[in-house]
Amino acid sequence: MKAFRLHHWDQALTLEEVARPAPGEGEMLLEVIACGVGQTVLNCIRGDLGQDRADLPRTPGHEVVGTVVEVGPGVDRSRMGEIVVAYFYLFCGACPRCLAGTEDLCERLAGYLGVNRDGGYAELVTIPARNAIRLPQGIDPVLATAIPDAIATPVHVARRARIRPQDRVAVVAAGGGVGVHMVQVARAYGADVVGLDVGADKLARLESTLGVAVVDSSDFSLVRLPWRGTPGPDVVIDLLGSPASLGWALGALGTAGRLVVLTTFREVEVPVSPRELVLRELSVLGSRYATRYEVDLAARLVQSGRVKPIVGRREDPGSLEAIHDDLRAGRLLGRGALVW
Repeated sequence: MKAFRLHHWDQALTLEEVARPAPGEGEMLLEVIACGVGQTVLNCIRGDLGQDRADLPRTPGHEVVGTVVEVGPGVDRSRMGEIVVAYFYLFCGACPRCLAGTEDLCERLAGYLGVNRDGGYAELVTIPARNAIRLPQGIDPVLATAIPDAIATPVHVARRARIRPQDRVAVVAAGGGVGVHMVQVARAYGADVVGLDVGADKLARLESTLGVAVVDSSDFSLVRLPWRGTPGPDVVIDLLGSPASLGWALGALGTAGRLVVLTTFREVEVPVSPRELVLRELSVLGSRYATRYEVDLAARLVQSGRVKPIVGRREDPGSLEAIHDDLRAGRLLGRGALVW
């Protein structure tokens, strides 16, 4: 089969002929229909998710949609032929966290699909059967590549931040691959949403494509939200993770506001005043991926039409690097998709 292989961290992928994988016990083999392309893949290639040389060579790609074509020992054969999306985290399924349905907090996490085992930048991929979540009928499999991460992550954020009808929600970096779905998910939960980003083209596309109010955040000291005469936002979701954006968010929140942070940059710090946290009863929340239930919930939101997957570019293997280039240059709206 054909697969893109990474032989050295932070170097180019090569398209190669490799041996067809076989599913082991508790695993299934997927014929990959498409694989989502987003910033996480570039982070993996750079080695930001782990730089263990023992993990190389590696086939990246974690937003996998594929058809079950073979199952290993211990897997129900009735699953043959299912179209599934892949859960990103390689969770154990047996620890107290997993048994409680919080697989994203697995106590024996074995890593990530496309990082610690081969992913969907290949014609075929094996995954643990417990990582395969059946795709509801009626969803375009290529658009579905946005579900297991770019939409499921916002669903987890919305539940973690307890977004409710009439909440005022500001999304920082709303034009990114997660951001364009975050504004939709927050709106699906009943919130009044505004998207912050930079660049006239990106803001215009965000406004025209999704009909969301937008604010230029090139200079956070000049940001003015549309809710004038009211307290600040109830929730700020920061997908940028800069000292400027985080500092602005903490100052902008209204009483009992919730700041949700998703970035993990090692060198970024922001001062937090305990006095302000107490007097304004603020909450600062970290949000880590999603649970399997939330991946399925994300799929149901797409199936119902309440959330529209935004896949700004889909390409065959010969043009994969063009998607990567668009990502690096900030030209891609939403996610890309590698279509096999």
